[in-house]
Amino acid sequence: MRAAAGKESPSSSAVGGTPLLKDELDIVIPTIRNLDFLEMWRPFFQPYHLIVVQDGDPSKTIRVPEGFDYELYNRNDIKRILGPKAACISFKDSACRCFGYMVSRKKYIYTIDDDCFVNPSGKEINAVEQHISNLLTPSTPYFFNTLYDPYREGTDFVRGYPFSLREGTPTVVSHGLWLNIPDYDAPTQLVKPRERNARYQTLCVICDHLRLGVKTGLPYIWHSKASNPFVNLKKEYKGIFWQEELIPFFQAVVLPKDCTTVHKCYIELSKQVRERLGKIDPYFTKLADAMVTWIEAWDELNPSGPAAEVVVVNGSSNGK
Repeated sequence: MRAAAGKESPSSSAVGGTPLLKDELDIVIPTIRNLDFLEMWRPFFQPYHLIVVQDGDPSKTIRVPEGFDYELYNRNDIKRILGPKAACISFKDSACRCFGYMVSRKKYIYTIDDDCFVNPSGKEINAVEQHISNLLTPSTPYFFNTLYDPYREGTDFVRGYPFSLREGTPTVVSHGLWLNIPDYDAPTQLVKPRERNARYQTLCVICDHLRLGVKTGLPYIWHSKASNPFVNLKKEYKGIFWQEELIPFFQAVVLPKDCTTVHKCYIELSKQVRERLGKIDPYFTKLADAMVTWIEAWDELNPSGPAAEVVVVNGSSNGK
């Protein structure tokens, strides 16, 4: 692990005063390359602590621009810290960010990929601030409001929206959306290489069960896909077939009433993955094992354990 805290430059000062939740939020970034993209995000990210999780060759040096307070973990660090449980951390994809969630000691986590940029329209959009605003206001998962997010300034509940539901539910995930390059799978990306998204497109069994809210929408950030669609196809091809089984599985999942925490829900979900998806491919049996190991590793690194609940922002943030 390497850590650095550079001298603050004038450009790194918070936009509009003291940053929201400055001491309560970490930014988690999975990467295989130098983090030059941070220069564009400097006005918004520099006030916060960064946790960088390096995928790929651990002998490669990842350069982080000066002036950022960060810690960096590679595969060797993760094996040293988690020991045999390190197998629950996925590598060769951006899911290695999950280790950053484990080691963060903050209530909220904002996570972003290294191929996502500030919208080049010229209008400054503080994505971190918008996600925080989403998390600090309720969600409305039980009745659709035809105006986007009635808790945002300039909008409200429309005629006919039940007053009994206007208090909403706590928001635990704020999921931002991409402009420019859509989040296509590899085959679609290959047949539509020039397609760009000028609109907005698009979780959750556990959230629904625990009556927690997820917001998908603002903020929108610019996606400039750095991955190779041919490499992606090698990684994704089984999933293209599996999704026809996975989607009905998640649509039909029911969690018992005694699953009253995220921990309990996740363990129960691992059992159902093993029982119902294990017959599709041995991968899902390994996945079920890894889900249990993940909870065990989380509890080791976060002694408060099951009492600590998780909040996530994508784009984005997680809170514990």
